[in-house]
Amino acid sequence: MMLSVLINKIGVAQEINWVTFNEALELQKKTPKKIMMDVYTNWCGPCKMLDRNTFHNKDVVEYVNEHYYAVKFNAEGNEEVSYDGKTFSNPNYNPDLTNRRNSPHELSRYFQVQAYPTIVFIDEKGKLIFPLRGYKTPTQLELYLKMFKNDDHKGMDTQEKFNEYYKAFQYEFEG
Repeated sequence: MMLSVLINKIGVAQEINWVTFNEALELQKKTPKKIMMDVYTNWCGPCKMLDRNTFHNKDVVEYVNEHYYAVKFNAEGNEEVSYDGKTFSNPNYNPDLTNRRNSPHELSRYFQVQAYPTIVFIDEKGKLIFPLRGYKTPTQLELYLKMFKNDDHKGMDTQEKFNEYYKAFQYEFEG
C-alpha cells in the first residue's frame, strides 16, 4: 500500500485493478460493489484508444478502483464464464483468428453488446444495469461511473429525465 501512495506522489501512471468476470462475481459475494466490464476485441482501434486514453486517466483509475470491480472481457475470446445460472463460452472460436475478427462470445450477446468497445455496468447483485457503447473520454465516462455507482439511473425512465441529469451534472475528472 505504501508503494502505491509513493508512486502516485511521484506521478507514475496508476493502473486499474483488472480482474476476470468470474473473480468479480466472487468478490461481489464478499464485498458488494458494482462491476464495470470493458468488452473489447483484439482488433478494435477504439478499444485500444479507450484503454490508452481513458483507462489510464488518473481520475478514472482512482474512481474505478475505489467504487467498482473492473473487468476486461474479450468479446471474441474463448474464456468460459459462469453467470446467472448458465455457462457461457465461444463454441465457434477459431484460434487462428486471435487478432482478427472472430466469433462473438455468448456472454457478449447476452449483455446486448453490438459494437466495440462497450462498457457493461452490472449491479451489486450481478444484474445488468446498462451496456454503454463506444469510445468514451474520461469526462464522458465520469457521468456514467457516478450515475450508476450512486444509483441515480433508477427512476430515469425517460430521455427527458436523463437530459436533466446530464445538464446538471458537475464534472470533476480532468482529461
